[in-house]
Amino acid sequence: MAFVLAAGMIVLGIAQRTVFLEPASTSLSATIADEARYAVIESSALTAFDGSQTVTVTGADTVFLAYGRSSDVKAWLGDSPYADIRQARNAPRLSSKIVEAPAAEAADAASSETAAPVAETITNPAGSDMWLQEFTAKKTLTTTVHVPEGISLIVASDGTAPAPTTVTLSWPVDNSTPWAGPLIAGGGIVALLGLVMYLLALLHLRRSHGPRRNLPRGPRMPRLPRVPRPKAIKASEITGSRRSVTRSMVRVVPVVLVSGLLLSGCSADFWPSAPSAPKASVTATPGATDLPAAEDVPPPAVSVPQLERIVSDISRLSTDADAKLDAEAIATRFTGPALAERLANYKVRAVDPALKAVPALPAAPLTLKLPQQSSNWPRVVLTVIQDKAAPTVAPLALVLRQESPRADYLVEYAMQLEPAAKVPDVAPASIGAPIIAPDSKLLALPPGEVAAAYADILMQGEASPSFGLFEAEGDTFRTQVATLRADRIGKLSKTASLEFATAVGKGSTVALATNDSGSIVAVSLTETETAKILDGGATVQTEGASKALSGVEKTAKGIQSVYGDQLLFHVPAAGSKEKIVLLGIAQGLISSSEIP
Repeated sequence: MAFVLAAGMIVLGIAQRTVFLEPASTSLSATIADEARYAVIESSALTAFDGSQTVTVTGADTVFLAYGRSSDVKAWLGDSPYADIRQARNAPRLSSKIVEAPAAEAADAASSETAAPVAETITNPAGSDMWLQEFTAKKTLTTTVHVPEGISLIVASDGTAPAPTTVTLSWPVDNSTPWAGPLIAGGGIVALLGLVMYLLALLHLRRSHGPRRNLPRGPRMPRLPRVPRPKAIKASEITGSRRSVTRSMVRVVPVVLVSGLLLSGCSADFWPSAPSAPKASVTATPGATDLPAAEDVPPPAVSVPQLERIVSDISRLSTDADAKLDAEAIATRFTGPALAERLANYKVRAVDPALKAVPALPAAPLTLKLPQQSSNWPRVVLTVIQDKAAPTVAPLALVLRQESPRADYLVEYAMQLEPAAKVPDVAPASIGAPIIAPDSKLLALPPGEVAAAYADILMQGEASPSFGLFEAEGDTFRTQVATLRADRIGKLSKTASLEFATAVGKGSTVALATNDSGSIVAVSLTETETAKILDGGATVQTEGASKALSGVEKTAKGIQSVYGDQLLFHVPAAGSKEKIVLLGIAQGLISSSEIP
């Protein structure tokens, strides 16, 4: 009976892991219409079941897949038609339909001041700065992500050819069998107990047929006729042969061995487990959960992994362009004052390679990450990078700007921090900071007036009305400018004159809020130096970058050189006793020409 019970338990335990075992995952599929260039897997489809999402996309020579915030994905698509894949209502399946931009929405978008322009000339979503992560493969692409609500996936080929035709989503299912292990183990134990009981019964039976003791003599009975004496019975004839015992053991031992072998390969899925304590947070794909908690706060322009990838891409491109003096390539990632400085430097070094290059743009680490809180465009991000290979070199502050959803982030400002600069505390990157309006009265000086005020200080020094607003201690730039101008005037001959002018540059004013109710403000200036001839027979000799950029070795008319300044300030809140502090600077010759 014990052996029957043991066999039943073991068979039932094995059946739970074989015949009765449920699938390890559940999946849903959808078909994309042939004419669609893009498809969007909505958040409702990705979160239809709990757990990580395994996405399989097939049906095109090139398969592209990326994920980002749902609002960013829709912004990138703009008015382009796409296949909308989402969970069907009240049904465990996916629905797919082509979505066109409604005429009413298109009209509203055109009239909205915050509407983001979409560059239709860019049709390939691969490499866009909008994505938190992207994947590319040939024919078939399978990847596993773990994204929460609010995240969508975009599927495409190259943006021109039709998108892949089949999308399959699958989620892991808990198919553990906690009673399989106990049943198999219990069956093995019962089999061992049955074997022990069987052996004890055999031993008892053998002993019960042994020789008997002589009984006390009673009255003598009449002698009976002698009968033939039977043969002695051997013990083996009573208990059976050893072979029969061995055969019984052979039947039982395999059952025990099989149970032991099965248990040796058991995993945690075979055994009951104590309920685990709820986790404080859900592990998700990097960057997928980097969103603000408050619903009324706009999300940060980028996540930290997204920003790290963007800066890494820019660093690789700028390193190559700086080495090759490739003006066309650098213009794809730089704009404004930062681009003007590099383009001028390329021209100078093309004429004289010995002249100094602009500071290289390192890739990591990012020691400060401050994205703008924004759901619209343009968007800006401030970051500070410390070069690992040169820890003694001043960190580089970058201001990145994205004009539209399909545009890349471009470096508008690239400035080295002052040696004594102390960047104020800012909000975490997962929250970001709001943009401060140029005319805001909540600061010690409106951001839009900072450049003009500092330009006046460079021209007039302590005589400037704005002198008391700015911290002079630690400001090496104004000292450097004053010293350089005095030196050049001292070397000037009586046959020439030198004039200086400082004005607000063409770069946009960028102001991001800080935790102290102040702001970090990036602005640009232009310094114009004009050397004129006073004596008709005299000439001006050019040298260095001015000579390389102007192409003039000496002139009897005069030379006008323009320097571009990129400046980063901390402007305190209105009413604060603190002064405006210069945090970072960059200066470079951007033009030089002969006076007409």
